[in-house]
Amino acid sequence: MSILYFAAGLYFLGMGFIFLYSLAQGHLLFHFFKFKKDPNQTPPQAPNPWPKVTVQLPIYNERYVVERLIDAVANLNYPHELLQIQILDDSTDETGDLIQTKVLAYPNLNFEYLHRSNRIGFKAGALKEALPSAQGEFVAIFDADFVPEPDFLIKALPYFSSPKIGMVQSRWTHLNQNYSLLTQLQAFALDAHFLIEQQGRNQQGAFINFNGTAGVWRKSCILDAGNWQDDTLTEDLDLSYRAQRKGWKFVYRPEIESPAELPPILSAIKSQQFRWTKGGAECAVKHAGKVLKENHPMGIKFHALAHLFNSTIFIAILLTSFCSIGLWWGVQMKMIPLELFWASGISMIGFVLVAGVYLVSYLTAQQYSWKSILGAIWKLPLFFSVSMGLALHNSQAALEGLTGKKSPFIRTPKFNLESGSASLQANVYRLRSLPLSTWLEGGFGLLFTGMVVMGVVYGQYLFLIFHALLALGYSLVFISSLRTR
Repeated sequence: MSILYFAAGLYFLGMGFIFLYSLAQGHLLFHFFKFKKDPNQTPPQAPNPWPKVTVQLPIYNERYVVERLIDAVANLNYPHELLQIQILDDSTDETGDLIQTKVLAYPNLNFEYLHRSNRIGFKAGALKEALPSAQGEFVAIFDADFVPEPDFLIKALPYFSSPKIGMVQSRWTHLNQNYSLLTQLQAFALDAHFLIEQQGRNQQGAFINFNGTAGVWRKSCILDAGNWQDDTLTEDLDLSYRAQRKGWKFVYRPEIESPAELPPILSAIKSQQFRWTKGGAECAVKHAGKVLKENHPMGIKFHALAHLFNSTIFIAILLTSFCSIGLWWGVQMKMIPLELFWASGISMIGFVLVAGVYLVSYLTAQQYSWKSILGAIWKLPLFFSVSMGLALHNSQAALEGLTGKKSPFIRTPKFNLESGSASLQANVYRLRSLPLSTWLEGGFGLLFTGMVVMGVVYGQYLFLIFHALLALGYSLVFISSLRTR
């Protein structure tokens, strides 16, 4: 009996954490709507004269997309005499040869090719080593899977209207959103971050993050904040917090769009999710205590904690999902009173708030068309289901980050499938092995499927919807992992 009540305690602890997180999300949604009603959104005047800009392109083994990236950057609508393009190449394959051949097609542009024979510090190390030779007052950064639009710099630079503005971030859009169900669900998640979270935080003056790419930094801000550091897997989030904690202001502009490729297979998604989740947890350990001790308004501290610890939501989901099995059995055997769970009904408010964030972001991205309203009916529950199915994988990443376990920076393989010049099966960067966690995901799919069957057979529907979402999510994650290895 004591074990069951211990499980109940853990269950309510997890649900309480989810509820607090949902309050932060709901507050961001409120500020998103407030931002939309703000009449003072006219862009500032263009700088006169236009400043010198360095565009940095960190590259590592990107044979499928590097030429597309260079073409896009070469076609930026900006005075050539004010533009420097640094290619930071850590590649160990023929990517370097492709780069050096491609830049010859643009003899009038100021390219600087920097090749490292080692990957010390990974992406952060490459950015830090290149910064001393960056000639620009401002530094724009694009990862290999991005295709910046020609007017990107013309649109972004006017927002450095104050000398205290250190970074301007654009909104990611998606080159291959409709390629598959997986890419549609990724777009569903990313749109919530870029349309609701980034706007909601920025509108109220809370800390936001540079998203690692498709943004512009003031070079002096990078240096003042301590330059790029490689002690976390999310060097972008780390530098963002160091800069804002020193008083630098960030600007997020959703109307400046930066198209990018979404990973089309689950193994690539998992490697990206692992890096983001673990790096976020590492940054939480590094910055959360300092933010609490510093002189920031309570609202800023609250959103900073929700931001830094958002990766631990997967631990809460994993914890509550397994505790729910014991609690289902305890209620069924009349060892735990059903009334004990009535109090958990308040947690449903949290799920409604989080669902509202994703629903509004999806409808906003789709411009509130009837087709998008119909699509939301099935995409929203499916998104929640697959997110739950990634709880084991992402919980491992979050726990490693929180406990200080180090691991290398694993790049997300790029594919460029929409061009028709490369195939999925022939991609040499695909991750082929299956870790133990994948097989556990398959086992969890069977476990929660069994719980759904038992709930129906015994007429005990307490966790039926929750278990059904878990069963579907883990099963889809497992099957997709097998199909795309």
